[in-house]
Amino acid sequence: MLRSMTGYGRGEASNGAVTVVVELRSVNNRFRDLQVRCPREYMPLEPRINNLLKDPFTRGRIDAFIRRSGHGPGSMVTVDRGLAEEYARVINEIGDKMSGFLQKDAPLTFILGQPGVLTVSEAPVDVMTEWGVCEVALQAAIADLTQMREREGEALRRDLEQNLAQLANGVGDVEAATEGINDRIRQRLEGRIRRMIGDRYDANRIIQEAALLADKSDISEEVARLRSHCDQFGEAMAAADPVGRRLDFLLQEMHREVNTIGSKSAEHPISHRVVEMKSVLERMREQSANVE
Repeated sequence: MLRSMTGYGRGEASNGAVTVVVELRSVNNRFRDLQVRCPREYMPLEPRINNLLKDPFTRGRIDAFIRRSGHGPGSMVTVDRGLAEEYARVINEIGDKMSGFLQKDAPLTFILGQPGVLTVSEAPVDVMTEWGVCEVALQAAIADLTQMREREGEALRRDLEQNLAQLANGVGDVEAATEGINDRIRQRLEGRIRRMIGDRYDANRIIQEAALLADKSDISEEVARLRSHCDQFGEAMAAADPVGRRLDFLLQEMHREVNTIGSKSAEHPISHRVVEMKSVLERMREQSANVE
């Protein structure tokens, strides 16, 4: 089954104390490129997250966005009692010395507002306890993304099969156009020589030259290889494993054979078919570039 490299998946899980949302976005890439963006608390979990994402995807850039929402108290307030008492003592000492100008007992709110007396910190997160929730959300997002990639891949397969059939027809037309080409080459060569020197020519030499030209114009091997590549391309699309790289390689070989046929072609019908086949191959190359 062909799978596209583009898609989107979302997963969400909760255990009552925390909710984790995972979003996955996938685009084309020659290799597998994983980019994980997660809360600071989940940084110790990144190796596990990467391992989960590696197994189902072999190609493409995967951007993973992970968000967590805690449902319990998210912040803690701590007091430095020793520092508060020191502030109070110093304030009282100053008040004793300047009793005529200052109130001796400072308001509690004033002491609590001094730097370092109260500290607000995030509640500690037990990431290993939350890993189970994160894993469930990740697996749901992976399944969602995989389904979308498979749907896109099915559309790609249908399109590639249509183009492959068109290419195979072009190969058949080229093969049919080569029927009797040796006689036509000999006749054209003989006609040109007659126009230049009349009837004073060596018939045997004409046959030799025609044979040389026919040999240079022989595309039977290229046609046979091109047919073989088309068959292999069809087999690859039916394979269960990821075949994107194999399709890329086969298209390169097919393009090489078509170019050789074009350079050897001695007649307009073959050249015309070569142009059409190149156009089909270009469309197939664009489509296969999105296959995992």
